[in-house]
Amino acid sequence: MIRIFTVILFVTFSFFPMAHADTKIKRPNVSGQFYTAEPRELSAQIGEFFQRADVTPADRHIDIVIAPHAGYMYSGAVAAYGFKAASRNKYTTVVILAPSHYSGFDGISVGQQDGFQTPLGIVNVDQEFAKQLIAENEKFYFAPEPFEREHSLEVEIPFLQKIFTNFKIVPVIMGQPGFVLLEKFAASLNKIIGERKDVLIVVSTDLSHYHPDVKARTMDALAIKAITSFDAKAVWEGCQRRSAMEMCGFVPTTAALLYARQRGLTHAQMLRYANSGDVTGDRNSVVGYTSIIIYGDAQKDEDKDALTPAQKKRLLDIARQTMDEYVRTGKTLEFLETDPRLLREEGAFATIHKQGRLRGCIGNILGRGPLCQTVRDMAIAAAAKDPRFDPVQAQELKDLDIEVSVLSKPRTIKNADEIILGKHGVIVSQGPGHQGVFLPQVATETGWSKEEFLNQLCAQKAGLAPDAWKDPKTKIEIFTAQVFGEKDVQ
Repeated sequence: MIRIFTVILFVTFSFFPMAHADTKIKRPNVSGQFYTAEPRELSAQIGEFFQRADVTPADRHIDIVIAPHAGYMYSGAVAAYGFKAASRNKYTTVVILAPSHYSGFDGISVGQQDGFQTPLGIVNVDQEFAKQLIAENEKFYFAPEPFEREHSLEVEIPFLQKIFTNFKIVPVIMGQPGFVLLEKFAASLNKIIGERKDVLIVVSTDLSHYHPDVKARTMDALAIKAITSFDAKAVWEGCQRRSAMEMCGFVPTTAALLYARQRGLTHAQMLRYANSGDVTGDRNSVVGYTSIIIYGDAQKDEDKDALTPAQKKRLLDIARQTMDEYVRTGKTLEFLETDPRLLREEGAFATIHKQGRLRGCIGNILGRGPLCQTVRDMAIAAAAKDPRFDPVQAQELKDLDIEVSVLSKPRTIKNADEIILGKHGVIVSQGPGHQGVFLPQVATETGWSKEEFLNQLCAQKAGLAPDAWKDPKTKIEIFTAQVFGEKDVQ
């Protein structure tokens, strides 16, 4: 089926005029072939792809979307996942990195047309961004020929038009640059984008081509693993050998992974995988497709303010001295604190263990007052006011260990897929009196799966049905924690 489709495309190309070098607006190459040329039909088709894509638009900033570029009937449903995930973001510039299927050239062609036309309208080119990119290296230049027949860049544009507004594109077609040049290209992208949060990188690539289904899935799994591991070298070398993995867009994919590394992006999530056989039923010769998003740590700003060892020790000393004083005398310790970091209003938990077993744990998610005061108050509460345990007695103090958890500000999520066990603490709530929280270390200590973790949180802590976390009425929030104990900080 796929080889027949390729022949049809080759024949139909002769009926469509190619864009010339002096054309201000780049006319479509494959409208009516890879996707319908009828605007309403195209809009409805892409809308249906988005509706069927089982992914929740992310609250976080998505930096990179990797999407396939085959005919929409084959790969459109997969492509929709990444674009839908990024749909809550506001982008004013979208850089599209695409491979060259028809034009062999040494370097990277950065489009300087006025705009690109599809049945959904014209998208302007971000001329200023393109000029800055071209100025970075003599191998970055505008060559019109690679754009004249190429489909890999064009097919991404209607998805962008359907889901975003008021944006411009930077069209980039990559020839056969070397790895070192791709490193320079990634560095140039990073430099030009700087601190901007309104730029999206779209990488256009399909996976393995024309292998039996089983072999294709094996090869594609290796490619996806390399991408989600940020292993640019593995993608570059593996695809050049073509023995273990294949990607027609391995050059732009390599560039994007190098950019991600330089940008400090830390997360890559595969949202969807399929191949053409899933559409046609022909498993003998398939083409693989995937949709992947790449983004940074949502708590990056908080991480910049991580507590120093001295600050951690100070908080542990406050917790220990406060607990001992209160248990022995019933009095609350007063102290003077001058460190600005410890005077911030932040949430914290105090956890007490006795010979490795929990002896008390109380916390305040948001904090009321300075962090040092919250730690003091939670140490008292953990020792004397945890309803699960009798108050700590003086004779026990020598056998107790204290652990402090300093919390980031919680943020609401729409999908439990965003939870990373061992990293995220989770809050579930559903109306007054039904709220529960687990600290990040609960998952590590229990060894629960994500489903077990959430089931136990709903049932144990929130007084809800175990599967209440699946209920749209249940609010789910996540946070990170800096966790340290007396055994860790000396």
